[in-house]
Amino acid sequence: MDIPRYWRLKDQRYRLQGRKCKDCGNLSFPPRLVCQKCKSRKSVPHEFKGLGKLYTYTAIYQAPDRFDPMVPYIVGLIDLEEGVRITAQVTDVLPEDVVIGMDLEMVIRKIYADGDKGPILYGYKFRPILKKMTA
Repeated sequence: MDIPRYWRLKDQRYRLQGRKCKDCGNLSFPPRLVCQKCKSRKSVPHEFKGLGKLYTYTAIYQAPDRFDPMVPYIVGLIDLEEGVRITAQVTDVLPEDVVIGMDLEMVIRKIYADGDKGPILYGYKFRPILKKMTA
């Protein structure tokens, strides 16, 4: 990804920012110029909480070159609390410990380094929510 495009998408990648339709209240992620529900062009930014449940997933064992060091890794469909389904990498968990329906939270992690001297690109991923221990 080129640097200008990366910076244009920084709110989406770092703050999980989508859009909320001013006419019908429909939420979208990634942000869309036209509401999928009512076709309105009136919308405002909406920052998602970053909490959700794993709807389904797959383990990636054969990856593009820049992602080879991460193999195997999990890519899942996550149902956010606000009702939007997004695709994201599931991190901080072994493939054999992933369970459909598990609670997840958004975190910022390294996506990849653009070569040896290029920029390191960061963005959202999801990890299992750690249960608090009670005494």
